[in-house]
Amino acid sequence: MVEDTYPQDLLAELRSGRRREEATRIILDVIQNSRDDEGPVFEAILNQAAELCAASQASLQLANAERTQFEIASYWGFKATAFSVGGSAPLDSGRPIPEAIRTGHTVNITDLRDTDFYRENDPVVSHVVDVEGVRSWVIVPLMNGQQAIGAIALSRKEVKPFVETEIQLVESFAAQAVIAIENSRQFRALETLNAELEDRVKEQVSEIERMGKLKRFLPAAVADTVISSGSEKLLASHRALLGVLFCDIRGFTAFCETAEPEETIEVLQTYHEEMGRLINAHGAGVDHRMGDGIMVLFNDPLPCDDPAGDAVRLAIAMRTRMGELCSDWKRMGFRLGFGVGVSLGYATVGMVGFEGRSEYTASGTAINVASRLCDMAKDGEILLSTRAAIAVDDDFPSTSAGKVTLKGIREPVEVFRLAQGKKS
Repeated sequence: MVEDTYPQDLLAELRSGRRREEATRIILDVIQNSRDDEGPVFEAILNQAAELCAASQASLQLANAERTQFEIASYWGFKATAFSVGGSAPLDSGRPIPEAIRTGHTVNITDLRDTDFYRENDPVVSHVVDVEGVRSWVIVPLMNGQQAIGAIALSRKEVKPFVETEIQLVESFAAQAVIAIENSRQFRALETLNAELEDRVKEQVSEIERMGKLKRFLPAAVADTVISSGSEKLLASHRALLGVLFCDIRGFTAFCETAEPEETIEVLQTYHEEMGRLINAHGAGVDHRMGDGIMVLFNDPLPCDDPAGDAVRLAIAMRTRMGELCSDWKRMGFRLGFGVGVSLGYATVGMVGFEGRSEYTASGTAINVASRLCDMAKDGEILLSTRAAIAVDDDFPSTSAGKVTLKGIREPVEVFRLAQGKKS
């Protein structure tokens, strides 16, 4: 063989170099396959270090984040009674391992029996010498930057100090241990971040779904308020004082009988778009639409100071805009008008329906009165209930149209017709 031609000392050095390369490859393979757990890497490092350095025992210690304690992360060759993996000890004890971690310098002891620790009967050192049989001991710090985060300790059961080449080898293994620790920490940090992101995405998706559901029956501003409150208790069934507005298009039924379907849809689309803009601009809480009919609620779920006044202001704005639209439609041959009914009173409001098909609505006398007043109103008229007329009288004058019997209302109701102008 070719190796037989080399001098024995050179041959031994070549074999040692190859063995070290093999040890490094083994450890790197373990690092590659154990990114989330440094334990197998520590075991491989101690195994390879002990074999290459002819050590009887090996251990790896790690300091805690506060640098007040260190613990045994892995060991090889010691008796089971020597210490427990995960057991901690103070970092300020002055013993060899804590000293190497604190100072970041290698501690190389020729004979542990010939130290003050043993002579003074230090319990830990006495156990290591008398029970484990340790004599020569070397502790190499795990350096992460300028600070040691732990140490690798090798020992022999004979007085045979570790030489410089062996210490350098252990230093290279210590560097690989630090890589494994950082890989594991980064992997765990990434897992934690991914879990947090996943939770955040789930929360955002849930919020988007809730927002989408709420926006099907609530204006965007109201849905935003419910979402930001963190609770849908605002939507639970309850009694509330409401300003209620009903409106619809006069002559719409007759128009549908003669107009083309495309013309009907175009009129409805324009009507709902324009009325929807005004409803949102006036801060209404809820609006419901069916055909050409619209119901708008003020003071729930968003409170307002003047529900009747807000309803009347919206009615006036609607009447003005519908006057313009009806003029345009008239030039197209469509004879349409617009009427509004407004009431003020208590009603029961809340969610009605079932999962996936529910809406926020109201029921009660105030709702019925506004609906009947809308039915009564002629083109351009805004009719008010008695309570609504009194509530807005300081700002919006009205005249009595007499008492009328409304369908679904037991007693006759005095109806008021809103004047065209606002009080000066």
